[in-house]
Amino acid sequence: MHLALYQPDLPPNVGTLIRLGACLGVPVHIIEPCGFPFSLQAVRRSALDYAEHADISAYRSWETFCDTRPRGRLVLLSTKASMPYTAFAFAPDDLLMVGRETAGVPEDVAASADARVLIPMRPGLRSINVAIAAGMVLGEALRQTGGFTTPYI
Repeated sequence: MHLALYQPDLPPNVGTLIRLGACLGVPVHIIEPCGFPFSLQAVRRSALDYAEHADISAYRSWETFCDTRPRGRLVLLSTKASMPYTAFAFAPDDLLMVGRETAGVPEDVAASADARVLIPMRPGLRSINVAIAAGMVLGEALRQTGGFTTPYI
């Protein structure tokens, strides 16, 4: 399982997702350009000391990511999807991708996804924070694929 962040806007969300990846053993892929000058120093405050335990890859562009990304299905979390994430059958090598906090992903990026899933929400509300959404879907994906089998306690 992998987590990809498409052109993130907010360093605190990136830090939170790096921390999530470190704690769950999930590599984090950051697709630039970001809405801030990206560096590990820029997100270290939000990631606390977890950045040194995380597997982080950065890509200068969407095209670079597409050319060099790990194998597996690209699963986009999107408010425009029709498949609830709880009804989707995840695979161990899936790449879960979240879009920009302010704009999601462009249609050409969405069209390149192998699947699109959504978190069902109350009508009239736009979206859940990207880090919380990624945590919800990643948790379900790891549950389905046995990603929590290693006892950490």
